[in-house]
Amino acid sequence: MGLCKVTLIGNLGRDPETRYTPSGKPATSFSVACSRTYSTSEGERREETEWFRVTAWGKLGEICSQYLSKGRRVYVEGRLQTRVWTGQDGQKNTSLEVTATDVQLLDSKPRGEAVEVGEEPGGADLDQIPF
Repeated sequence: MGLCKVTLIGNLGRDPETRYTPSGKPATSFSVACSRTYSTSEGERREETEWFRVTAWGKLGEICSQYLSKGRRVYVEGRLQTRVWTGQDGQKNTSLEVTATDVQLLDSKPRGEAVEVGEEPGGADLDQIPF
């Protein structure tokens, strides 16, 4: 038996997209950008960003579709999965993706989003969101 576990903390690069299998099971896909800052041997500070494609299935996918949006900061836990497909040009393509088992919001509002009238500053109570 083995272990294939991934933990990401980053920002959504685009709004989630939900599609359904022929049997009606929802699958929600989104991208997460994880950045790190480091110093070169010459002392120059640089930032590097890695992008990850994430898919959340079933109820978790429905919840992600409802609550996540571009720019939101999220925690994603899941497993790596290799996807192989043949493109229109007949070439075999491969991508490494994350299948989410847990997703948590880490911010209360996306950057730059105004608080609505009558809403408490800081947004929704994250303990009340079902993920």
